[in-house]
Amino acid sequence: MLAKRIIPCLDVKDGRVVKGVSFLNLRDAGDPVDNAIYYDKEGADELVFLDITASHEKRKIILDVVEKTANDVFMPLTVGGGIRNLDDIRNLLNAGCDKVSINTAAVQDPHFISKAAERFGTQCIVVAIDAKRVVPDMEASVEPWFSDRSLKDVVLSLPAAGLTWALSTHGGRKMKKIDAVKWAKKMEELGAGEILLTSMDRDGTKEGYDLELTSTISDTVSIPVIASGGAGNLEHLYYGFVDGKADAVLAASIFHYREFSIRQAKDYLKTKGVPVRL
Repeated sequence: MLAKRIIPCLDVKDGRVVKGVSFLNLRDAGDPVDNAIYYDKEGADELVFLDITASHEKRKIILDVVEKTANDVFMPLTVGGGIRNLDDIRNLLNAGCDKVSINTAAVQDPHFISKAAERFGTQCIVVAIDAKRVVPDMEASVEPWFSDRSLKDVVLSLPAAGLTWALSTHGGRKMKKIDAVKWAKKMEELGAGEILLTSMDRDGTKEGYDLELTSTISDTVSIPVIASGGAGNLEHLYYGFVDGKADAVLAASIFHYREFSIRQAKDYLKTKGVPVRL
C-alpha cells in the first residue's frame, strides 16, 4: 500500500504566510521560506505554496519567493495562484517547483488542463477544487458558466436536489454554476494528475474535513485526492484518510502555530494503522 502523505500548506499574500477563515480575515503566520525550511526538516512529505489572492487581484505569480523556497528545501513543492498560461507553468517549473496547482484558469478554459498536461505531463498538473455546499438561498449568488456542449455534463442544476457542491473561484470570492464532483471527474479526463480539494465551508474552522465531500470525490476519480480545509487536530487527519478516502491530507493552522508537529502527526497515524513515511 502506498504511504499516505502529510502536506503543510503555505497560504501566501504579499510575500507573507497568512491564515484566515475561507481565505478571509487573514493574519500573519511568518516568512514562507523560513516555514518551508522548517517543514522540510520536520519531515513533511510535500509542501503546497498558494498565492491566495493572485487571481483575485490579477497579479503575476511570485517567482522569486518560489525560487528561494525551492533552493532551500528538498521535498516536492507544489505552487498555485495566478497561473494563467503555459508560460506561467514553465516559469514555475524552471524556478524549482515540482507541480503546479490550477483553479481559476481551468474554470475559464477547461481545455487549458489538456494543453498543460500534454506539454508538461500529467504528473505535475494539479487541479485545485474549492467546493462549497449548495443551499437554497445560495442560488442567486452562483454565477452562470459559459456554454460548451462538450462540458454540459458538469453544469450544476439549480435548485439542487440532495447534497451538492458548487465550484468556488478567485480565492473563494465567486461561485460558479459547476458541480464540483462532476468537475473533478472532467478534470481527470482532461489530464489532471491530482486533485487538491478544499472545502470552503470548513476552511480555517478547525472542525475537520468535509468527509462527505472528500469521500464522494475520492470515489469518483482514480487520481490522488488531497483533502484540505478544516484540520484542527490529529484525529481529523486520520478521518481524512479513513473516512474521506484521501491519498494525502493538507493542513495549515495546526502546523503553522506549532500546535502539532509533522512527526507527531505521523507517529499518531502510524499507531492508528495508517501507512506513512517516517
